[in-house]
Amino acid sequence: MQRASRLKRELSLLSTEPPPGITCWQPADQLDDLRAQILGGADTPYEKGIFNLEIIVPERYPFEPPKIRFLTPIYHPNIDSAGRICLDVLKLPPKGAWRPSLNISTLLTSIQLLMAEPNPDDPLMADISSEYKYNKQLFMLNAKEWTEKYASQEKGVPKSLEEKINQSGTSTSNESTVQKRKGSNISKKEKKFRPDS
Repeated sequence: MQRASRLKRELSLLSTEPPPGITCWQPADQLDDLRAQILGGADTPYEKGIFNLEIIVPERYPFEPPKIRFLTPIYHPNIDSAGRICLDVLKLPPKGAWRPSLNISTLLTSIQLLMAEPNPDDPLMADISSEYKYNKQLFMLNAKEWTEKYASQEKGVPKSLEEKINQSGTSTSNESTVQKRKGSNISKKEKKFRPDS
């Protein structure tokens, strides 16, 4: 009962006063399965990307954190190929920093910040982490390439997000159809380096 009333309040607040670049909604009448979208931040390799996330709300919420994962592939040291996110607020203490006073809006904002400022010292993807630390130019190139390939604007984007994109003056391109990735089907070719001209 507490979970249902709290989630209704949180979803209502997320629809009336969403954090910048973030939307969250309930795809059906399931309270435990939510969807969210995060716009890639300006001046990051994820700029102009629209990243879809899945939020599974546990029965014990807010005493247990929601399980959040990326559905859109993203090239990031703290996010693995299954979309799992390494972030302390997504885990219970003593290893994590989740508290019942936190909410879904706070978590999505924290994930948006992690996208802008990766933490290479606590990676899920060791190879991407070392690339970020020791060859940042290559990391930026690969992350941008993945954003263009997987996170370009899709059909079915909620109108509120389309309006935000148009208002911010950034136009996204529909150069190619967004492809879904299965596990580690990403070829080594996508990781190859192309020097800037």
